[in-house]
Amino acid sequence: MAEADPRLAPPAPIIVKKITIQEAGHHGGAWKVAYADFVTAMMAFFLLLWLLGATEEKQRKGIADYFTPTLVKLREESAGSDGLLGGSSITDADNYPNAMGQTGTRSITIPRGVTGGPVEGGGRGELDADKLKELRDTIEKKLVQRRQLSHLARQVRVMRAPEGIRIDLVDDADFAMFELGTTILTTEARGLLEVMAETLRDQTAPLIVRGHTDSLPWRSGVTANNWSLSTGRAEATRQALVLGGLPAQRIARIEGVADTEPLVADNPADPRNRRISLLLLESGRGAGGAPMRRPAPVAAAQAAGSPTPR
Repeated sequence: MAEADPRLAPPAPIIVKKITIQEAGHHGGAWKVAYADFVTAMMAFFLLLWLLGATEEKQRKGIADYFTPTLVKLREESAGSDGLLGGSSITDADNYPNAMGQTGTRSITIPRGVTGGPVEGGGRGELDADKLKELRDTIEKKLVQRRQLSHLARQVRVMRAPEGIRIDLVDDADFAMFELGTTILTTEARGLLEVMAETLRDQTAPLIVRGHTDSLPWRSGVTANNWSLSTGRAEATRQALVLGGLPAQRIARIEGVADTEPLVADNPADPRNRRISLLLLESGRGAGGAPMRRPAPVAAAQAAGSPTPR
């Protein structure tokens, strides 16, 4: 049998193997951006909570002013910043009568810690802020040490005034410095003034004691008035401070301004308008920025021995 011609045989089939690897689909990177934004937001949130818990009202106001450094506010009815130890809890609006009512000038609120500017050489704002904070902390510490007086911390406001540093002891619905319509100090007020005397007796600045009243009318037939009442309360405060250890010669004068300088201007009858202001004068300056004159010995002796109005 004849052999087949190999050239006539059909070609062998070509087999191609393809290996396919199945992988998960591509989801993109948007989730990473969203997660980064979430983590950043949470960090900012917890930082905000920490700042709210670790700072005082005054410090929070300074932080807010830092982020608005171009904001300079002219206040028609303010003599200083929100006070210490309670801040705006005493009054929501800082509308204490300012230098316009006392010296004919206008006060300007500048962010805390700003240096230079109106004071040649700069640095005054920061030094004043440190001094105010030190005085506030001292008063608060002494009040906390006396547990029965610790709740009175919210009645104290410490602020910068044109003449120096002013400390306001403010009444409210739950606290009164004096018995109603009299110059008789309450028990809590005597304790508060003892703390103030302890705090201020180591200072060297002359002191002005100023009494304020609200505008509530007197009963019919009563001969007293708010002028005599505010002056008598200032004198009663002076006597309590001296008994507490404050040197008598430190007090330059006492003043009674009745209801002419309300703390809450839109409500003259508000109990917070009843207060005692202790003004620590700058060296050589009197109220209103005028040069201070020491009282004559005779006048000082008369003031020290003058009877308290009843």
